[in-house]
Amino acid sequence: MTEQTIELADEASMVAFGEKLAALAQAGGVIFLHGDLGMGKTTLCRGVLHGFGHTGAVKSPTYTLVEPYETASGRVYHFDLYRLSDPEELEYLGIRDYFDDESLSLIEWPERGGGVLPQADLEISIERAGAGRRLSWQYNSEKGRELADKLNEVRALMS
Repeated sequence: MTEQTIELADEASMVAFGEKLAALAQAGGVIFLHGDLGMGKTTLCRGVLHGFGHTGAVKSPTYTLVEPYETASGRVYHFDLYRLSDPEELEYLGIRDYFDDESLSLIEWPERGGGVLPQADLEISIERAGAGRRLSWQYNSEKGRELADKLNEVRALMS
């Protein structure tokens, strides 16, 4: 599997990419978001949530670990595991109850939940690229492959 990338110039581009991702991810799934602090993981999530029809604020659930969103287009769970000290804490949250075939789960800092989280359908990494960001993605499942193929089409249109 070849990793695909796109360079985005600014925050508005990141939100727009997230909105396009939302249109492709209506069937749900699990997406891991990798990147250092300040790379735009939450900004990407905001775009996805806007794409699902959410009109309110989107903040990182750093202290609550998960923020559920019920939208007209479906259920989205936004996880931020940055402050997680032990993956076992996720069991106390009832983490397994969040993952079903209909909902979309966006997980920031998934490496902190190792051994407890399900396999991601798609993994997106974000890194600095000049003044903008470079996003790269790879899939781990058939659902992820379908999503990655569609993202490649979006990449071609946005480049």
